Amino acid sequence: MKRVYLYLEFGLLFFGLPLLLYFERKIIHPSILLLPVIVFVILMLRGDKDFSIGELFTLRIKRERWVRSIMVLVLATGMLLAGTLLFEKENLFNLPRRNPAVFIALCFFYPAFSAYTQEIIYRTFLFHRYGPIFSRQTVFILASSISFSFLHIVYYSPVSMVLTLFAGLYLSYVYWQTKSVLFTTILHGIFGILVFAVGLGHYFWLDMPV
Repeated sequence: MKRVYLYLEFGLLFFGLPLLLYFERKIIHPSILLLPVIVFVILMLRGDKDFSIGELFTLRIKRERWVRSIMVLVLATGMLLAGTLLFEKENLFNLPRRNPAVFIALCFFYPAFSAYTQEIIYRTFLFHRYGPIFSRQTVFILASSISFSFLHIVYYSPVSMVLTLFAGLYLSYVYWQTKSVLFTTILHGIFGILVFAVGLGHYFWLDMPV
């Protein structure tokens, strides 16, 4: 019975809520929900005897993992640049060129607030709360990455969902291997900054000021 309840809860939180925002976009801006959702998630985690608040600040990553991650980031940079040049050349470096002050602010704000919050929800919370139904590595990675991608339905573009699906697969895998949400936050933050830097930020920011 508990497993059924967890499946229903997972479906409502990670698919029902984004769908509500998708169909009723005038109710509330998606980013405003991050604060109440993260408060709810932290309270739920504090009630889990297997969770320690220290998990949210631990960064014990081996050198080899850093090196591999840097290589992935370099590859991602090349692919994002190539995609922008091929399909949206007119938007290349649009935010840094046209509104550098906003871009610089985003470089600080996005990793610290948005990326960290999303990683706690879609990696740490999902791992601890739904461990009984997503206990296998492959299942967890798929559940985490698909739900993370689905969240971006609120931006009304398949591009944002495809990009976050691939990013989510990698971040979920890294989290499963390291159990460091701070490390995945760093990677997530850099991925996000790269997207806005190369000129694809409009897929993740409605009415981006460019």
